[in-house]
Amino acid sequence: MRTHKAETIVNYAMLVLLAIAVLFPVFAFVSAALSPDRSGIPVPGVFAWENFAIAWQEAEFSKSMVVSLTVAVSAVAAQLVLAVLGGYGFGVLNAAGQKFLYPLILFGIMVSIEAIIVPLYYQMRELQLTNSLPGYILIHVGTGVPFGVFWMRAAFRSLPRSIFEAAHIDGAGSIKMLLNVALPLVKPAILTYALLGFMWTWNDYFLSLIFLHGDNQTATVALGVFQGKYLTQFNLMAAGGLIIAAPVLILYIIFQRRFISGMLAGALKE
Repeated sequence: MRTHKAETIVNYAMLVLLAIAVLFPVFAFVSAALSPDRSGIPVPGVFAWENFAIAWQEAEFSKSMVVSLTVAVSAVAAQLVLAVLGGYGFGVLNAAGQKFLYPLILFGIMVSIEAIIVPLYYQMRELQLTNSLPGYILIHVGTGVPFGVFWMRAAFRSLPRSIFEAAHIDGAGSIKMLLNVALPLVKPAILTYALLGFMWTWNDYFLSLIFLHGDNQTATVALGVFQGKYLTQFNLMAAGGLIIAAPVLILYIIFQRRFISGMLAGALKE
């Protein structure tokens, strides 16, 4: 009995220490964003909420965040459609040629975007898609679908084959099985992939810096420009960073339970 209590105490102590280690940098960053001191040192009892307004206006986040939101929503929507169809084809229908096509798609996960950025830029320039939101969205769709197909294939393969056999006996076709049988059962995996895709697209800096400029500037690039101007004012830099991180944090807080369940529901189970 004493051993069990000792283990419980040690476990809770470790959890508390880990929570402090994770939350302390967040607390320090928020404190810096609310500090009236330009160095970001917190002043007890004084909260400079105007730092967020200054950062918003000076960095022109209203324009760049609309661009980022448009890109993220469009790219994730396209990724979801292609990933679900690809994962369903490989995981349930055993599509013809999958022994060749599936490894070829997985190759897209292994190739770093930095390794192909030069030929990609010249190709997009020939297609007149540089500094173009459709072109930028297309790049994110192309880089995100390989992982999406892998993720959704594993999710579909984790479902019992008997439910598809029963649906087939009842006369359901492939599309009807997908819409009425498979999709309701893999909603956690779909939501998890959507959140991951939104986070990756929203946080992108490298591609947006290369392919977009001017009025098409994304929020992450706008933050980089803003931080370059206010390098010595850490409180404003922290406020700008929190503004850019807010959409992802809000989505995670809202869907955290479903996100975690999607991660733990055997989505990578073969």
